[in-house]
Amino acid sequence: MDKIGLYIHWPYCARICPYCDFNIYKNKPAREDELVDAILTDMTYWRAQSRPRHLASAHFGGGTPSLLSSDNMGRIIQHACALWEPQADLEIGLEANPNDITKARLEVWRAAGIERLSIGVQSFDDDVLKFLGRDHSGAQAQSALRAAAQIMPRVSADLIYGWAGQSLTHWRHELSTALNAQITHISAYQLTIEDSTAFARAEARGQARAVDGDTSADLYELGLELLGGAGFDQYEISNFAKTDTARSQHNLLYWQGEDYIGVGPGAHGRLTRDDKRLATIAALKPDDYIMAVNSTGNGVNEAEPLTPESRAQEYLLMGLRISKGINLRRYEQMCGKALPQEVISHYAALGLLTHTKDRLAATPAGRLVLDKLSHELLS
Repeated sequence: MDKIGLYIHWPYCARICPYCDFNIYKNKPAREDELVDAILTDMTYWRAQSRPRHLASAHFGGGTPSLLSSDNMGRIIQHACALWEPQADLEIGLEANPNDITKARLEVWRAAGIERLSIGVQSFDDDVLKFLGRDHSGAQAQSALRAAAQIMPRVSADLIYGWAGQSLTHWRHELSTALNAQITHISAYQLTIEDSTAFARAEARGQARAVDGDTSADLYELGLELLGGAGFDQYEISNFAKTDTARSQHNLLYWQGEDYIGVGPGAHGRLTRDDKRLATIAALKPDDYIMAVNSTGNGVNEAEPLTPESRAQEYLLMGLRISKGINLRRYEQMCGKALPQEVISHYAALGLLTHTKDRLAATPAGRLVLDKLSHELLS
C-alpha cells in the first residue's frame, strides 16, 4: 500500500498574532466537541476516497491545537488509526504554545499518542515577544522546552528571525539559547510580511517590521553556521535536525510530493488516485465547515484536479526546498518534458544547484535565491 499523511487544522487561537495570515479565529471552547465530530466524519469520507493506505503521519496544526482537549486529541488519533493502517514508525505531531505546556498536559498528550511536539517559541526575548504579539515570556519558552524534552520523544522549537532592528549578536544569542535546551530539531523562519495582516498595515504606514534583504541574508548565514557547527543538518530551508529521526516526517510528505488528507476548517490536501492528483481546500469558517460536513458528509470547499504541468511545478517548488532535492525522472514522468539542461548547468557552475544522476538539489547558497532558480527552471 502507498503511504498517506493526515493534517488536522484546529483553527482557534487565544489571540491573533500580527504577522499571522493562517486561517484562525478567536477560541470558542464551547464549540470543541461539535467541530471534532465534524472532523471525524470528514476523515471517514476521505478514507473512502483514498482507499487503503499506510498512515505515515498525523499532524495537529493551526491555529493553536494545544487548546484542544486531550480526550478529543485521542478520539481523532484513534479514528485515524482505525481508518488507515498505521506505519510502524507513525509520527503523531502537535503544535503547542509555551504557555499551554505543563508536566500534566505533556503526560496526557503523550498518553493520547502525541510523540512529536513543535513548540512556538518564536523568541526568548520578552521585548521581541511583545513586538510579535505573543502571550508568553522567554522564561516560559525555556521552561516549556526543558519540560517537553523530559517527556516527549521528539521536540522542536520554532524561532522567528528578521524582525526590524534585529542584530547578528541577538540572533546568535537566540540560537544559543535554543541549543542549550538539548532539543533535536529547530525551525528558523524568516519573518515575512503577509498581506492582510497587522504587520502589513503597519508597513503600509511606513513602520518597518522586517529587516532588509542584505541583513536577512546575513542572519540566515549565521543560522547555518551556528546550527551546522552544533551538528544540526539543514534538511530544508528553515528546518534543522540533529538526527535523521528528528526530521519532521509529516512536512517531508509535503516537500516530497506525497499524498496527505486535510481535515478541519481551511485545511489543504493532496490526493493521487489512478495517476491523477487532486488539490483540496476545506470550507474556511468553522461554522461553514461543520454545516458542509453535516449536509454532505465532507468539508470540501474546493477540489481542483491538477494538470500534469501544475503537478510537476508543485513538485519542483516544494522539492527544491529540501537538501535531497527532486528526482528529475519523476519530474519528467509527471509532465512529459525535461527541465532545461542549459539552466541546470549554468546554475550548477555558479554553485547554486547540484546535479547528480537523476537528482537535482539547491545548495545552501542556492536556497537564498530559490525563487529566481525556480523561475528560471520553469520558464
